[in-house]
Amino acid sequence: MNVLVTGGSGFLGQEICRQLTDRGMRTSSLSRRPSPALKRLGVQQHLGDLTDPAAVSRAVAACDAVIHNAALAGVSGPPQPYWATNVVGTHHVIEQCRAHQVHTLIYTSTASVVFQPGGLEGANEDLPYPRRHLAAYTHTKAHAEALVLAAHSPELATVSLRPHIIWGPGDPHFVPALARAVRAGRLLMPGEGGNLIDTTHVRTAAHAHLLALDRLQQPQQAGGRAYFIGQGDPRSLREIALRFLQHAAGISARWCTVPPRLATAAAAASETYLRMTRSPRTHALSRLLVAELLHPHHFDLTAARHHLQFEPPIGFDDGLDELTRTTPPALDDSKESPCRKPTTSSVPS
Repeated sequence: MNVLVTGGSGFLGQEICRQLTDRGMRTSSLSRRPSPALKRLGVQQHLGDLTDPAAVSRAVAACDAVIHNAALAGVSGPPQPYWATNVVGTHHVIEQCRAHQVHTLIYTSTASVVFQPGGLEGANEDLPYPRRHLAAYTHTKAHAEALVLAAHSPELATVSLRPHIIWGPGDPHFVPALARAVRAGRLLMPGEGGNLIDTTHVRTAAHAHLLALDRLQQPQQAGGRAYFIGQGDPRSLREIALRFLQHAAGISARWCTVPPRLATAAAAASETYLRMTRSPRTHALSRLLVAELLHPHHFDLTAARHHLQFEPPIGFDDGLDELTRTTPPALDDSKESPCRKPTTSSVPS
């Protein structure tokens, strides 16, 4: 099987490519820039942008399956860039799969496509998209997911996977954002951090994509559906944040609570300022970020277990031990100011 991974140079994309090549599959990638890591894996690299249908066509040609992992991720920013990459780009992928008679399309979505204020506890795939999204990222990812699922047919089997908060060795998003939120040994976060959150180790997320690839060879049961993916082991935000800092960054920090109302007001003010200044920033303080830090979000994985035979290949605690073995020297934040302002970490959801 010849498999194309869009966004193969990214954090999750590289792990998907690694697992595919470990299986002996011919693997190619469509990314905007070359990747030395993919070169070492022997992955054929196509350079181009999802918004360019010709570039997508060249990459999709001669493939048997496509794992559409590329996206613009963020918690803030204007809608147009998200729409162009996440929606228009996904439309191009679907159209080129049809044009080149590709039979399998797996879409990397996010559990946040159904997130709503108040949080989600044990949510399953019957939960509809919210009527209003808190950010352009979740709105466009939901729209793109709907396009992929609507494209499911006897000629093109599709599935959408919804991992949440992907982490692991080399994580360029979640742990670095937490580290930036530490001031003088204090982690500045809204609320007390007791809300339960499930996360997804990068190997778990990639493993789910390969399971979906297998199941879609006989798509009668699994095709045309979305599936939540995670560790199936919700922990409190406080535990996750403090242990990730210790294991992945070598930082010992104390939780410093920012009042929820103050954090929410600061997020609203931040969004107003970003709109007025037409800022392109995708990782600024936002209502989506604060809401996901304040409320629970964990999911029922029954459908993935039943239809994909999914089980996490690595547990949460084993993943943390793995992070410890790759931890860099601790950051020196001794000159930072004490806890005094509503700063929160900014990570893709």
